[in-house]
Amino acid sequence: MRVKILLADSAEVREGLLFLLGGGWTQVGPALQPFAIAGTIEVEWEETNTRHRLAFTIEDGDGAPLMVPGPDGERPVRIESTFDVGRPPGAARGQSFIVPIAVTLNALPWQAGRRYVVKAILDDQEEVDRLTFSVRPTLPARG
Repeated sequence: MRVKILLADSAEVREGLLFLLGGGWTQVGPALQPFAIAGTIEVEWEETNTRHRLAFTIEDGDGAPLMVPGPDGERPVRIESTFDVGRPPGAARGQSFIVPIAVTLNALPWQAGRRYVVKAILDDQEEVDRLTFSVRPTLPARG
């Protein structure tokens, strides 16, 4: 199974297609803003008809998880979902299948001038893709 992710200002999946707005950025901010993790999962023939779990985590450049407020205090950012791809009638043996993905996130508490890593983890064990983005430093006030 192959996963390819990217960041976008917004993204959605409709009718089996991935729609992006402002996709492919690697720098953001420094102001907090909503954004999306988007991409595709290529599921091989042998991997169909099986439930899989895809998770996204975000860490800072030093490997510490990005923390967000939760009902029981701060917790690491982790977004996860399960998926199962069936073989449609008439599919040729050995064919692979593309699953588009789009996850919208509210503004996260990133820090200006820092780097972050988004990781895609399959079935709670294998890191299948990662990307790095930077938050621009805050500009000094003019006066």
